[in-house]
Amino acid sequence: MEKGVLYLIPTVIAPQTESKALPPDLIKLCSQLDYYLVENIRTARRCLSAMNIDKAIQEITFHELSKNTEDVDIPKLMAPILEGKSIGIMSEAGCPGIADPGARAVAYAHENDIKVEPWVGPSSIFLALMGSGFSGQSFAFSGYLPIEKKAKTQAIRTLEQAVFKTGQTQIFMETPYRNNQLIADITKTCAPQLKLCIAKNINGEDEMIKTDTVQNWKKNKPELHKVPCIFLFGRD
Repeated sequence: MEKGVLYLIPTVIAPQTESKALPPDLIKLCSQLDYYLVENIRTARRCLSAMNIDKAIQEITFHELSKNTEDVDIPKLMAPILEGKSIGIMSEAGCPGIADPGARAVAYAHENDIKVEPWVGPSSIFLALMGSGFSGQSFAFSGYLPIEKKAKTQAIRTLEQAVFKTGQTQIFMETPYRNNQLIADITKTCAPQLKLCIAKNINGEDEMIKTDTVQNWKKNKPELHKVPCIFLFGRD
């Protein structure tokens, strides 16, 4: 039996931006799929509904693939694709497989000779990099920094040193309710001349992408509590 295809389907970063951020052909694809593995079922339903796909949401099967999903459950979740049914992977926001548990399904697909097809859509990481003014030739994404104070401070210093030594742009993120503390840690730890870009609520009505020195950010700290953000260290 011919296997199905694993489609990697980006979702919007900011609510109600489907028409702005998602290409029409993606909407056509989603109208054809009956089975999805998603990071958050409620978010996935809402996104597909807002896309106005040509299929009733109640006719679609959703299964959660999140950080809480056990590795032993991946083959069961992917079983329909071995029976010839294509599957869509959807992240909570942005592109699946990038800082996202959907990568585990993609790894399984490669191990089992299943075609993987990524589709175009918004990625907060790359949109922030594009808007930062920092090097897009050499960059690294470090994901979430450690929670523990000492380890986080050391991670910040390591990222800063990488910028000064190599010029490589350093991209990272934080849980939204800890954003303000992260800004405080950065302004306390880093050299005043280090360039920091903060990209908040990308694609949203109150989007902000701003690059300035740590010294200037210290004088005018933004209010970022519970706001989705990407942070970048870099140099001109």
